[in-house]
Amino acid sequence: KGGQWQMALDLLSKMPAAKVVPDKITYNAAISACEKGGQWQLALDLLSLMPDAEVIPNRITYNAAISACEKGGQWQLALDLLSSMPYALITPNEISHNAAISACEKGGQWQLALHLLSLM
Repeated sequence: KGGQWQMALDLLSKMPAAKVVPDKITYNAAISACEKGGQWQLALDLLSLMPDAEVIPNRITYNAAISACEKGGQWQLALDLLSSMPYALITPNEISHNAAISACEKGGQWQLALHLLSLM
């Protein structure tokens, strides 16, 4: 499972040549594959490329990116993504909060984790 991020990125990069337009679902799948493969930087890169591709991220996109940061020990980035969701007109849900709480826990930020828990 963890090695499939390379295949996902390869397929995503070949889509335009095959005259297939990547959409939210394909980006979400690629970001999720990066998350499962521990490739948090690539997951965030994909998220940042979506506006240029005229693809609007959704809650699933953000949740996968937050989870990628959590798995990569990037609690600050996970919190940045969580706090940026409302600016993208996306309401965080339990999955969003749980991933951010887990990122804080893994980073030894138990006070932040408790604070996030209190906001749920």
